[in-house]
Amino acid sequence: MYRVMIIDDEQSARNLLKISVNWKDLSMEIAGEAASGIEAINIIDEVRPHIAFVDISMPFMNGIEFTKIATERYPDLMIIILTAFDDFEYARQCIRLPVFDYMLKPIVREDILENLKKVKAILDSKNISEEADSSEDVDGESSIEQIKKYINDHYDDSSLNLTSVAQEFCFSSSYLSRKFKQEAGVNFIEYLTSCRMKKAMEIATTGQKMFNAAQAVGIPDPNYFGKCFKKHTGKSYSEYQAELKSGD
Repeated sequence: MYRVMIIDDEQSARNLLKISVNWKDLSMEIAGEAASGIEAINIIDEVRPHIAFVDISMPFMNGIEFTKIATERYPDLMIIILTAFDDFEYARQCIRLPVFDYMLKPIVREDILENLKKVKAILDSKNISEEADSSEDVDGESSIEQIKKYINDHYDDSSLNLTSVAQEFCFSSSYLSRKFKQEAGVNFIEYLTSCRMKKAMEIATTGQKMFNAAQAVGIPDPNYFGKCFKKHTGKSYSEYQAELKSGD
């Protein structure tokens, strides 16, 4: 199955795209979605999509910036840019980027299907498949412990992700993803996010605003930070701070 990722800050747009296509008929599945370019970059190494629908206009990291970063890491990634009419000429200016196509919003089901069939034909011809990485070996727990320490020391770097860490330790990202989950019991992004949220909880005790905390832990998108914080603590950042004050 080819993995598809949808990146759009509008929930309704993501939902519409998900229900507009019978993905199984195309040997595809929705493997992940994100509400911003920053969020997408944080999870792309876990999702490892073959195809990405990317809204051109998003806060903190727009679709063009995301495309530049994503295609450097994944040269075979097939990107379809979604753009409103007012942004269309801006999108065309970025034609030098390795983008498969540009689609105008609101999206039309027939156009999506036509594009996806073309993408599938290209992927089929390339015989895209999963990586085996059987030749790689690692010194079990000791190497993973080193990687965990590296994450703990560099969590505040917003560019830190599975790919950059894999390169630092001379592994492929898919191998490290599997090995990390086996040894650590959680996947890479869960561990990284946990490190960041633990620090964010400490910062919250100092009374700093959420925006500052987000920057300090390497998540410059405050919306994505807020989502991560609530998932980790069960409370929003402001609720957490209010609870701290009530306990004084």
